[in-house]
Amino acid sequence: MPSVKNPNGPSKNRLAARRASVKKDRQKKSAAGKSTITKAQTKRGARPGILPTSGPGRALSAKKQKKLQRQIGYALKRKTEADGEVEMKDATESKDGKKGVTTAEEKMEVDDDIS
Repeated sequence: MPSVKNPNGPSKNRLAARRASVKKDRQKKSAAGKSTITKAQTKRGARPGILPTSGPGRALSAKKQKKLQRQIGYALKRKTEADGEVEMKDATESKDGKKGVTTAEEKMEVDDDIS
């Protein structure tokens, strides 16, 4: 009997190519799982470290970024004005009009009044 493998099976080259393609696909899937880029974003040109050129995840121009920062600033200002300034009711007022701040002389005056 000759030591020849089954002639109906795939050759060594074909088996190696199949293993290589499976390995390549597996690496692609694991790399895709690690990044947060979706398949739709990839179709629009996104890659790890590169934003898509269109759609909601695209990079904003400098002008658009400035406008958004201004809008956010105005929104925060409106929110703080709506909340109002909270006053501390239990803090003592000094002669200067500063709340909660007492000088050493004022403390001494209080001590003199008590005794």
